[in-house]
Amino acid sequence: MGVNCGILGLPNVGKSTLFNALTAAKAQVANYPFCTIDPNVGIVAVPDPRLQTLAELYQPKKTTPASVEFVDIAGLVKGASEGEGLGNKFLSHVREVSALVHVVRCFDDPDVIHVHGAVNPAHDIDIIETELALSDLETVLKRIEKTEKKKKTGDKTAAREMELLLKIKTGLETGKPLKEFSPEDKGFLKEINLLTTKPLLYAANVPEKDIQTGNPWVVQVKQIAKDKNADCVVVSGAVEAEIASLSAEERKEYLDELGLEESGLARLARKAYGILNLITFFTAGKDECRAWTIKKGTRAQQAAGEIHSDIERGFIRAEVMSCQDLFQYKTEAAVKEKGLLRLEGKEYEVQDGDIIYFRFNV
Repeated sequence: MGVNCGILGLPNVGKSTLFNALTAAKAQVANYPFCTIDPNVGIVAVPDPRLQTLAELYQPKKTTPASVEFVDIAGLVKGASEGEGLGNKFLSHVREVSALVHVVRCFDDPDVIHVHGAVNPAHDIDIIETELALSDLETVLKRIEKTEKKKKTGDKTAAREMELLLKIKTGLETGKPLKEFSPEDKGFLKEINLLTTKPLLYAANVPEKDIQTGNPWVVQVKQIAKDKNADCVVVSGAVEAEIASLSAEERKEYLDELGLEESGLARLARKAYGILNLITFFTAGKDECRAWTIKKGTRAQQAAGEIHSDIERGFIRAEVMSCQDLFQYKTEAAVKEKGLLRLEGKEYEVQDGDIIYFRFNV
């Protein structure tokens, strides 16, 4: 399934630097607002040590990780919802992504101007989120106008739709999160594609010296994330840019020197994957070991469709074993001997870490 996250924030917070390191792309980096005018897109592998272990066991011709698409979106400024800066062009790019990674500046650098003069994460976050909410409010007001016309024609669904729209409008005007909706009503929320309901991850961008300990600005961002029931990851654009320029061996040495087990961007990719409520299942063999991305709660037959529509259509059974069982007993034969290889039907709910062989006939 396609997974994409928009990287957004004020100008000069380090978005494009992080994006370059993340994707090995070459988005323009410059010390002025709007140096990123069109969204840059990069595909990033989701680090997963389980896939590497599978590759060691099977020695396949090919190993394919799960991936996340990151979209580097132009810096947003106050008044964007009314057309300031890149205005609606920016906001249209945001609407196209599944989740948001909000990069927040947690470093001071006299050579990199701050668009509002001083580093203040709470203020910066408030500007971005206010603009998103104002844009959503404009969307809702237009929908209310359209629904009023539907009511006059006797449309039976218009009354309930109006009730929901007024509830959403009140939430946006008062700054309350839009969470208290039934499953059916959440479908309506998805339909109108509000920016403020997208899954959100904060990325606190720090200087190299603060990568281990953080700083008071990071504390501020983490508290804001906690209050909003969101997640936060600490990264350093300077560190990640250096890592991206190194060989695999040099990269490990550099991380060891910093006292880090993995890069901040590896954590960012994994966290971005996680905020979308996604899990991974694997297919494994001599030809290929591959990680597949599905929503948590996906049934076996639908999971088969991620591989090919014919497999979903002709689904018979799924042979399933846990990757942890395979790692413990080393071979499929040993797993089967222990009674841990199962046959599951189309209603089986796929679990994170399942290794699946699908039987099908078309």
